[in-house]
Amino acid sequence: MPPGVAVALPVLLPLLGAAVALLVRAAPVQRALAAGVLAVVGTDALLLLLRVDADGPLAVQAGGWAAPFGITLVADRLAALLVVVSVVVLLVVLAYAVGQGVADPADERSARVRFVFHPTYLVLAAGVCFAFLTGDLFNLFVAFEVMLTASYVLITLQAGPEAVRSAMTYIVVSLLASALFVTAVGLVYAATGTVNMADLRGAVAELPDGVRLALALLLLVVFGVKAALFPLYFWLPDSYPVAPAPVTAVFAGLLTKVGAYAIIRTQTLLFPDDVDVIGPVVLTVAGATLLVGILGAIAQNEVKRVLSFTIVSHIGYIMMGLGLFTVAGLAGAVLYVVHHIVIQTTLFCVEGLVERRAGTGQLDRISGLAHRSALLGVLFALPALSLAGVPPFSGFVAKLALLQAGSAAGSWWIVGIAVLVSLLTLYAMAVIWGSAFWGVPSDPVADADPSDAVTVGVRAVPRAMTGATVAVVLVGLAIPVLGGPLYALSERAATDLLAATPYVTAVLGG
Repeated sequence: MPPGVAVALPVLLPLLGAAVALLVRAAPVQRALAAGVLAVVGTDALLLLLRVDADGPLAVQAGGWAAPFGITLVADRLAALLVVVSVVVLLVVLAYAVGQGVADPADERSARVRFVFHPTYLVLAAGVCFAFLTGDLFNLFVAFEVMLTASYVLITLQAGPEAVRSAMTYIVVSLLASALFVTAVGLVYAATGTVNMADLRGAVAELPDGVRLALALLLLVVFGVKAALFPLYFWLPDSYPVAPAPVTAVFAGLLTKVGAYAIIRTQTLLFPDDVDVIGPVVLTVAGATLLVGILGAIAQNEVKRVLSFTIVSHIGYIMMGLGLFTVAGLAGAVLYVVHHIVIQTTLFCVEGLVERRAGTGQLDRISGLAHRSALLGVLFALPALSLAGVPPFSGFVAKLALLQAGSAAGSWWIVGIAVLVSLLTLYAMAVIWGSAFWGVPSDPVADADPSDAVTVGVRAVPRAMTGATVAVVLVGLAIPVLGGPLYALSERAATDLLAATPYVTAVLGG
C-alpha cells in the first residue's frame, strides 16, 4: 500500500463509512459496514506501525502542498501504536453496543438511534485517529472538534432529561476548552507565523523565554481540560456516568488519552528548552491528579462514579512519566497509555454487565454477584487487579517502569505518591468487590423509570456483551505477555519524542 494511503486511511475511511451508513439505514448493513471499516482500519494501522517502527516516521502532505503550508499527517511510533490500540477498543466496544441494544434498539421510541449510532461512532473513530496523526496544531483543533461533536451526540443519544442536564456540563466545558484552544493556536501563529508542529520546533526555540513559557503553559491548560488533569477534571465524574455503558466505555478508554497524547506531543516537540520549568509543574499536577482522583473514587457509592474518578487519578501516572522528561519516564508513560486505554474500557464494559444483571450500579443495593455469575466475577477481578498494579498484570508492568524512571531521576516524592495511589486503587477495587460481588446474593433491582433509556433494567445479559467483554479482557492479559516487546517499542517511541529529529525530518525533509 502506498505510504500516503496507509497514513490517511484511518482518517478518511471512517468518514466515508459514516457517510454511507447515513444513506443506508438498514441496521444489519450499518453494523456490517461499521465493523468492516474498523477492521480494515485496524489492519492498516498495524501494518503502518510495523512499517514506521522499521523505517521511521511517515509524513503525507495533503493535496501536494509542501509543509509547512499544507495539511500534514504524520505516523511515527507513538501515533501508530495509539491508533492500533484505539481501533481495537473501538471494534470490541462496537460489538458490545450491538449486543446491549444501544446501537440497534428494537423499540420505536429509540428508532432514531438505529440510524444515527453507527455513523456517529465512525465519526468518533475518525476524530480519534486524526488527533493522533495530524501534524499541525490547527488540525489538532479540528480533530478534537470532530471527536467532541460525535461525543456530544453519543452521550445524549439515549439520555432522559436528567441525563441531558448532567451531560450539559461536559458540553459547556468542552466548548470553553475549544474556545481556549483556538485562541492558543492563534497566539502561536501570531508569535511564529506557522502552526505546523515540525516547523514550530525551530520557530518556538527562537521566541523570547517568557513568550515561549507562556505558550507552553497555555497549551498545558488547554489539553489539561481534555485530559481531566487536576484542577480541571471536575466535568468528567458528572458526565461519563450518564451515558450508556458502551459509550462510557469508549469515552473512558480514549477521550482523556487523546488529551494526554496532545500534552506529550506538544511539550516534547515544541518546548524542549523549558524542561527545567515545565517538568516540575507537570510533576506537581501529576501528583495532585493522582491523589485527588483516587480520594474521590473511594468516596463514591456507584460503580460508574468510582471508575470515573479512577480515570482522573490514573491520568496522573501518564503525566508523571512526562514530567520526568527522560527516555525511561516517557517510555513508561507510553506503556501506561496503552494499558490504561484497554483496562478502563474493560472495567466500564464489566460495569455494564453488572447493571444488566443487578439492575443498578449502586454499591449499597447489590451483593453476591460472584455467586450468581462466576464469570462476571472473573471479568471484573482481572482488570481491577491490573488497574491496581498487582503483578503480573499490565498495570504492574507499566507502573514498575514509571517507578524505576522516577527513582533513577531522584524524584522520590512522586514515586511515593504513585505507590500510595496504587494501594488506594486496590482498596477502591476491593470495595467494589466486597459490596457488589461478595456476600449473600441480592435480588435484582427493578427499573424505577422504564421510560428512561439510560437505565438498563433487569434483563438477561446478551452473549455479544459478554463475548466482547471477554475479548477486551484477553487483550488486557496480552499486554503483560508482550511486555518486553511493548516496552522496547515504547522506549523507541520515547527516544523519538525527545530527539524529535526523525519527526521533523519526515515532515520538512532533510
